[in-house]
Amino acid sequence: MATFVYPALLWGLALVGIPVLIHLINMMRHRRVPWAAMEFLLASQKKNRTRVLLKQLLLLATRMVAVALVVLLLAQPMLRNQLGRWIGGSKTHHIVLLDDSYSMSDRWADSSAMDDAKSVVLRIGEEAARQVQPQTCTLLRFSRVGRPSLGTQPDLLEEPVGADFVESLRRIVEPLEPSQTAAGPIPAMEAVAQLLGDSDDENRVVYLVSDFRAPQWEDAAEVKRELARLESGGARLHLIHCVDAMRPNLAIASLRPDSGTRAAGVPLFLEVTVRNFGTAAVRNVPVFLEADGLARPAVTIAEIPAGKTAAERFPVQFTTAGEHRITARLESDSVDADNFRYAVLDFPLAVPVLLVDGNPASTDAGYVRAALDPGGPVTTGIRPRIEGPRYLNANPLEPFRAIWIMNVERLDRSAVEALQRYVQHGGGLAFFLGERSSASWINEELWREGKGLFPSPLESPAQLLVDRLQKAPDLKVGDHPIFQVFAGQRNSFLAMVIVDRYFAVPTSWEARRPSSTQVIARLRNGAPLAVEKTFGKGRVVAFLTSAAPTWNNWARNNPSFVVAMLELQSFLAGEDADAGSRLVGAPLPLKLDPAVYTPQVGFLGSDAAAPPIDAAEATASADGSWSLTLAGADRSGFYTAALTRTDGAREDRFYAFNVDPAEGDLRTMDSSALAARLDGLHYRYDQAAGFQAATEELTGYDLAEPLLYLLVLLLVGEQMLAWSASYHPSPRRQLAEGGAQ
Repeated sequence: MATFVYPALLWGLALVGIPVLIHLINMMRHRRVPWAAMEFLLASQKKNRTRVLLKQLLLLATRMVAVALVVLLLAQPMLRNQLGRWIGGSKTHHIVLLDDSYSMSDRWADSSAMDDAKSVVLRIGEEAARQVQPQTCTLLRFSRVGRPSLGTQPDLLEEPVGADFVESLRRIVEPLEPSQTAAGPIPAMEAVAQLLGDSDDENRVVYLVSDFRAPQWEDAAEVKRELARLESGGARLHLIHCVDAMRPNLAIASLRPDSGTRAAGVPLFLEVTVRNFGTAAVRNVPVFLEADGLARPAVTIAEIPAGKTAAERFPVQFTTAGEHRITARLESDSVDADNFRYAVLDFPLAVPVLLVDGNPASTDAGYVRAALDPGGPVTTGIRPRIEGPRYLNANPLEPFRAIWIMNVERLDRSAVEALQRYVQHGGGLAFFLGERSSASWINEELWREGKGLFPSPLESPAQLLVDRLQKAPDLKVGDHPIFQVFAGQRNSFLAMVIVDRYFAVPTSWEARRPSSTQVIARLRNGAPLAVEKTFGKGRVVAFLTSAAPTWNNWARNNPSFVVAMLELQSFLAGEDADAGSRLVGAPLPLKLDPAVYTPQVGFLGSDAAAPPIDAAEATASADGSWSLTLAGADRSGFYTAALTRTDGAREDRFYAFNVDPAEGDLRTMDSSALAARLDGLHYRYDQAAGFQAATEELTGYDLAEPLLYLLVLLLVGEQMLAWSASYHPSPRRQLAEGGAQ
């Protein structure tokens, strides 16, 4: 049985009669003219009349068949009987790649992008079930590709299409909801190639059912490469678009602690940032807040310009130590998943800080301790500990949130290496210099041509000469986080700082200062006074003068010293802005001390009554600790890792999982934009609302190519037959006739 991809074109078969019509018209033009010589020719022609007439009829039939073949080629015939199975592919494989990222929850009226996508999948299945040729189906959602510890999990994998296939497909598809991931098409296309291999024994059609959001398709070079690989493997490509327009959307981009010390009983500001993905500004946007499940006063963002972000700060204070959960929420809009943001913040009883003073009298450390922990009714949450340089050699440094090195002549190599490991893993380190400091030792052991901890090389100590003509302050600061509190206003206390001595830096270093290092404070003469450097995951800040009021008067009854030291400590502590917060679907690695915990770990959702999401047993790692990776969360919210201590007690650790706010950008690519980016690819594009599954193009053997070859042969034969049926005197006769003339 043969069918046609474009059966409406079969009306063109009426054109087959055109050669006959032309022949009849030509006959109407002939007139009988008696002519004696012609009578002789007609008499001789009667002997060959039958053969000539047969040639003419055959020529007419050939031209009619040629017209019919052209029409059939345009209609694209498919052979769908047993013969078609033998000469064509053994089966048709429908591969549906379904976008279920959370932008597919985009809704309008009584529908959504995901609803339209599910309708498309069902239409594909229904059409496949009506075919005579064997059909199989694979259904793979974007979010179920390459999942940590789970791998790729298709909903259907080469499932034969039988009598009950549509009902089975409906039971799978109808309950599907958008995930809360930002999964894109590339991993899904790569997974198809790995799962299915070559397509030598089957015809494949790949349906990419998606909302084609601009962030993933604007730079489509990699997507185009994967589609081209599928096409070169023999697959037909169908792109099915599930949205028809861009809709406005707001998303909470971040929820993070502001600068300050995080400790029980100490006020801390948090900052919530909202992004406007729409094309018009929005005003008076309320953000609803919760802390440990209790509602807090909402904050209002006055205005968010189109395509921009705006932030608002709000204070929190927890009297009890431990992990606390904060939630921010927007009012409902086109996409709900990005209207929530979760954070888990650990508030210890106090923040331990190590102060290392090279002076046995701890002069510098004493002033810093007084600034960090002044005592009295107001607590800073910081617990300073003063030690000598030898403490660094044999004691763990990880418990300290920051380490301050002040007026130290030199450190043992083991102490330097311990500090390097500490900072590389995220610790904060501050240096204050003084009369005991050695520029040569710092250059050789700490700076090390820019490879060490110290931010800059040093020259000998210098004196800042008094300038009696100008009244400019000795200390000039910028907008670095340590000094940001002083920016934008005239601060009389900062202007009262007088610097007498400092360590100079070479002018050559200033000229080629590396990008990882910046000068954050200068003296009146332009010389650097404070330099900051990134080292590994940590930070290093060096003040090239003393902390005690020996080389300057800053710590002597000047409130700006206290403020600057607290801001310096906050900067060094470098609280992870998203501590305890991970993207949905990200794995959760854990390391446990075997002396404290057993290897059994459970992973629970926010609903304590629900069954565990994951349960695993840790294994011993190279450093002797228990190590494991939990699968992660499928939805945003708070989750608990349930640990069991060796004494049998349970310990819970809280984690926040959030959606990727970038997926809330609902800009979409239309057919012309996609065509420009996928130039050179052969694919069919449809809107989901008007999609009709045209599986006929791969449900049998395509007769177009054989018909094309047949048409070429027929046209060649027609030319030969036309030449044979016409009168062509031989060259010898032409010469004879010419001589007679």
